[in-house]
Amino acid sequence: MKFKLKFKLMKNSVITAAYLIIGDEILSGRTQDENLNFIAKGLVEIGVVLKEVRVVADVENEIIEAVNQLRKKYNYLFTSGGIGPTHDDITSAAIAKAFGDKLILHKEAEQILIHWYGEARINDAVLKMAHIPQTAKLLDNPISSAPGFIMENVIVMAGVPKIMQAMFNIAKKSLISGDKITSRDIKVSLVESEIAKELTDLQNKFDDITIGSYPFQGGTTLVFRSINLQKLDDCVNQMVNIINNKNKNSIIEIN
Repeated sequence: MKFKLKFKLMKNSVITAAYLIIGDEILSGRTQDENLNFIAKGLVEIGVVLKEVRVVADVENEIIEAVNQLRKKYNYLFTSGGIGPTHDDITSAAIAKAFGDKLILHKEAEQILIHWYGEARINDAVLKMAHIPQTAKLLDNPISSAPGFIMENVIVMAGVPKIMQAMFNIAKKSLISGDKITSRDIKVSLVESEIAKELTDLQNKFDDITIGSYPFQGGTTLVFRSINLQKLDDCVNQMVNIINNKNKNSIIEIN
């Protein structure tokens, strides 16, 4: 399974992705999303940067609008939820419409479900999970058989965490990777306001380094990320010097 994407990799390239969570149950608070952290970490491992996450209800027009915006904005779009057997599982139909494609009973998907459930247990609800956009490629589901699918740069997965994670791990093997992003952390016993100006100046100086500031009780963790190791180390070293000039005993840990 290889995805044919409409972009070329350049030197020091950054491959980007978005994640679209689909489902009323997430927005109502009945279900807590457990997939975001898994996807974000999995993408970092292969040099893909998760840039945006959205949650939309089980409303066809909202799904279509979000899919069309995000698939054009980023190299990859991952979706989860809404491909089950019930009336509110409308993701497959909505994505077919987003691409101007036809939703069909996919014969290979049908046979997968028949093999899994057995002929006697096949009904319309089960077959609903075999309705896939005509030009889509199937994405294996080793947990419960009902497949996800891929259309161009859109990877459509189930919402149940165990199933989604299995699907994602299969899809991840075929993603085009960018340059790996390296992270450096400095943990200091200074509050954010004490180093805010210096952080701003450093960020302006190193525009290809992502600098994050995360307060905790009694201090701040500074996180530096980049695909350029030389500039990353230079930026971190300058921050260490700045901190030492303020208070040599304020650095708790450097990773």
